[in-house]
Amino acid sequence: MVSNNALLLLASSIILSLTACSTSHPTKEPVKSTQVKPAPVPTEKTPVVTKPVKRKPVKTAPSFASRLSYAAKNRTRHQIRYDGRYIKIGYPWGDVPQNIGVCTDVVIRSYRKLGIDLQQQVHKDMASDFYAYPNLTKWSLKGPDRNIDHRRVYNLKAFFKRHGYTYPITYKPEHYKPGDIVTWIIGPGQEHIGIVVDQRSKQDPKRHMIVHNIAEGPKMEDVLFRMPISGHYRYYGQMRYVKPPVFAKNDSTKDQAASLPGIGNIPAELLR
Repeated sequence: MVSNNALLLLASSIILSLTACSTSHPTKEPVKSTQVKPAPVPTEKTPVVTKPVKRKPVKTAPSFASRLSYAAKNRTRHQIRYDGRYIKIGYPWGDVPQNIGVCTDVVIRSYRKLGIDLQQQVHKDMASDFYAYPNLTKWSLKGPDRNIDHRRVYNLKAFFKRHGYTYPITYKPEHYKPGDIVTWIIGPGQEHIGIVVDQRSKQDPKRHMIVHNIAEGPKMEDVLFRMPISGHYRYYGQMRYVKPPVFAKNDSTKDQAASLPGIGNIPAELLR
C-alpha cells in the first residue's frame, strides 16, 4: 500500500508541472494610438457645403473729375447777374459778390468747392513768368493784377496749358469727359469758357452737357459744338478743404448786351 507521504509528494509534483506548462499572461490595457486619423475624402454622395463669405462693400472716394462736375452743376442753382466789371477783391480766396459773375467765375467757384484757389495759383504763376501769359492791348497791363487776372479766359487757358493737360481739339463727343475745361471763340478777341459735366445730351447720348454762364447766369446746356472750340484742358490741382470768404461788395448796374445768333444775349465786353 502507498503511504500518505508518498501521495502528498505525488500531488505536489503534479501541481508544479501544471504551473510550469501554463501559457496564460496577465491582462494588459490596450495602448492608445496618438496618430490623427485623416479626414474622410468627400465623395459625390457627401458634398462639401461651404458658407459664402460676407464682405463689406468697399466705398471708393469720388474722382476729382466727378467732384468738379458736381460742383459745376451746383452752380446752376445760384442766381447770378452777368457782370464782368473790374472790382478790387481780397487775396487769396478773393471773390466778387456772390450775386454777380461771368463765365470764368463758374470755373473759379467750381474749383474752390474742391479747395483750389485759381486766383492765388494764377497770380503766383504770372508773378514768376509774366510774359508767358497774353497781354491784350485792351488790358494795358504792366504786371500781374490779382484782382482780375484769374477772371480772364486767356489767362486761364495759359495756366491750364502750363500746369494741366492740353488735348487736341476734335469734334468727337467721346473725347470730352466730365471735369474737362473747354473754351470757345465767340467774337474777335473774345472767348468763352465752361466745364463738361457728367450729364449727357438727349439728342446725342455720347455728348456731355456743359455748365457755363453766357450772359444769362450759370446753366447746363448742350452747347459743346455750338461754338468754335479754341481749347480743351484738364486740370487736377491739389485740393485743400477751406471755406473761401467773400471780400467785396458791388452795386447793381444795368448790363449792356449784344445779341449773338444761336447763343443769346452777350455783354459787349465779356471780360475787361
